Amino acid sequence: MEFHYRNRGTCSTVCHFDIEDGKLHHVKFENGCEGNLKAIGRLVEGRDAKEVVQILKGNDCRGRGTSCADQLARHIEEALTKM
Repeated sequence: MEFHYRNRGTCSTVCHFDIEDGKLHHVKFENGCEGNLKAIGRLVEGRDAKEVVQILKGNDCRGRGTSCADQLARHIEEALTKM
């Protein structure tokens, strides 16, 4: 199932990902730090979505209270409730 979420409080503006059989796939961000965000996508590819939430949720960027990784975790958490 494909998901698209608008990010808040980060340089990246939108996050796209798929969840298939509980696994995360095709994570992509719009805007932000391209290299770091591509790396996040590669690191979480094929991993259990719930596990990714546990790892990334709460990660802070420059005292913003969130980060691109944290936004991804929050979006995954929300997406899992819709499945």
